[in-house]
Amino acid sequence: MSMFSVLDVASSALTAQSYRLNVVASNLANANSATSSSGQPYRAREVVFAARPFSGNAAPAGVSGVQVVGVVTKPGPFKRVYQPGNPLADKAGYVKMPNVNPVDEMVNMISASRAYQANVNVMNTTKMLLQKTLTL
Repeated sequence: MSMFSVLDVASSALTAQSYRLNVVASNLANANSATSSSGQPYRAREVVFAARPFSGNAAPAGVSGVQVVGVVTKPGPFKRVYQPGNPLADKAGYVKMPNVNPVDEMVNMISASRAYQANVNVMNTTKMLLQKTLTL
């Protein structure tokens, strides 16, 4: 695996974590939305990653990065909030709210942010090593 392959792997990880951060931001933005464009409450979403197969001559690990294979909605019941004056309330006075847990989303955001920063550090270290190689 060449040093440039390291940059490709880290780059794919940066792209994947950036996508994950966008999904987390969407979940947090819609955490208090009683309805979505479909008329139902928003459902929390999660990114699914998979190893990207290696397409070159030789790779020790057999993979060349990560890719986003999809976004799935989190299963589970909607939260029910008692708001009898809300026009969206049912006969018992409850409004269905999204199944977004802000604490879980903040944990996901911190995790994605740290993974992103770790891959930036990998890229910076690789760049520094390549520059040192050129000075030899």
